[in-house]
Amino acid sequence: MQILHFAPNAAPVPMTDLPLPVTDGYAWVDLDRDRAQGWVERLQVAVDPQHLSDSLNAVHPSFFDGTPDYDMLILAGLGPGDVALPLCTRTAAFFIFERLLVTVRAGDAPSFILTHARLADGRLPAPASPLDLAHQILDAMVDRFLAVRDPLDLHVNQMQDDLLDPDNGINDWRKLLEGRREVRRLEALCTNQLEAVDAFRRGTRAPWSPEQSVGFRDLTEHIGRVLAHASNLERDLEAAVQLHFAVATERTNRVVQTLTVISAIFFPLTLITGIYGMNFDHMPELGWRLGYFGLLGLLAAIGLGLLLLFKRRGYF
Repeated sequence: MQILHFAPNAAPVPMTDLPLPVTDGYAWVDLDRDRAQGWVERLQVAVDPQHLSDSLNAVHPSFFDGTPDYDMLILAGLGPGDVALPLCTRTAAFFIFERLLVTVRAGDAPSFILTHARLADGRLPAPASPLDLAHQILDAMVDRFLAVRDPLDLHVNQMQDDLLDPDNGINDWRKLLEGRREVRRLEALCTNQLEAVDAFRRGTRAPWSPEQSVGFRDLTEHIGRVLAHASNLERDLEAAVQLHFAVATERTNRVVQTLTVISAIFFPLTLITGIYGMNFDHMPELGWRLGYFGLLGLLAAIGLGLLLLFKRRGYF
């Protein structure tokens, strides 16, 4: 548990315990989900049991619910690391009281670690209210989605190039399908985020200032940009999958066409050799001294002639 007290016109002060209720400024209680059991009793606040259960669920989708005493928002963000795929998500719960912000999140949630560091070194001015602080954290979470767009583009483009390049020996189209599944997951993640933030804007218990409304509209716009980018990537991946199957079909057609040409060349040759392989007593050509060499020449001429004919017509 990390506790920061935000007094008016002062830098945040770390605390080991929190005297409640907070009368001077507000406080931020940041909880590691793995060690968050019993936080309601420790802080002596009234929280709906279902909301408490939801906050401890590490895979809960983005969600908002309001009560007369607090607003509860759950948002799914990205985990640590810069690997584009597969997506690694971390869910965080925000309980926004009048003078208290309680967050329940994974211990390695990068946006929270960054916010603590920026508050500690003064790069982030002390927010004026729990809502403003929540917005700062949410903004950091969404910015990570914006930052992952370029690595995601590079990863997807590399998969497409590897799949469609006939010289690299890679034709595992299942990797591309897995990439498409992850992009769809990102799209669904952003859709849930938009719905939760929009419900937060419409259903919050306290009126927002114009600046706060603008800030959350910007947050919604950023999520929408990631959603649009994910939709474009999904279309690109779908086109790449279809193109892969088209290329595979074309390669198969070429093989079949080559085999057909070979069969067409050898068919008359086989017919002639079959005729002269029959065991009849009266076959005049069998007594011809140059018959064997003449037949070989005829077979060679027919084969070469058919080969040139098919080559001229572009069959191979």
